[in-house]
Amino acid sequence: MDQAEILTVVRDHVRSCSLGESTGHDWWHVVRVASLAAKINQSAGGDPIKVELTALLHDVFDEKFYEGNVADALNALIDQLGVRAALSNEIWDGIIFDILHLGFKGGFDQTPLSLEGQIVQDADRLDAIGAIGIARAFAYGGAKDREIYNSDEEVVAVGTAAEYRSGSRHTINHFYEKLLLLRDRMNTPEGRAIAEQRHKYMEEFLAEFYREWEGE
Repeated sequence: MDQAEILTVVRDHVRSCSLGESTGHDWWHVVRVASLAAKINQSAGGDPIKVELTALLHDVFDEKFYEGNVADALNALIDQLGVRAALSNEIWDGIIFDILHLGFKGGFDQTPLSLEGQIVQDADRLDAIGAIGIARAFAYGGAKDREIYNSDEEVVAVGTAAEYRSGSRHTINHFYEKLLLLRDRMNTPEGRAIAEQRHKYMEEFLAEFYREWEGE
């Protein structure tokens, strides 16, 4: 099995299990992350196959939704799809390691990633900000029965990873506990450049949101 065949097999599986997902972690999120990662990689110089496989697989067993052992599940999937022998165990282990640690998790996981992991982390974070990021935040908040906003609640950042994962506050709070922090946590020059524009868009959105909330 060559690299093109590996990507086809993995891509088809991920599409089949994520198409129609409604929290913002759907197939089209994966497509955007893979596309952004490829764009960033043009200047970053990572291994293209590792970048794309990491992007394709990064949310298949997202710990927000999957309660089992993510590493075990990914290893089992690699075997199930029949793609393990096409790449070395070192490459697969590296991909799995990066997937385990590239999520935001409240900003408390600072585990160093490979270059390819950093590229996909930037791409994943870019899809969490800007216009798409705003749409995804409210989609996820609605799926979790969260209020859009509650002006009686103070907007706060979270103090621990557990507090972040519990995520009981309104969706606007998510901008302050995560989305507005991402611009300054990009790994690559290309990621930082794209994040700057998307960050500005979110600031403009929030300013307009608060004006309309007050009936202006």
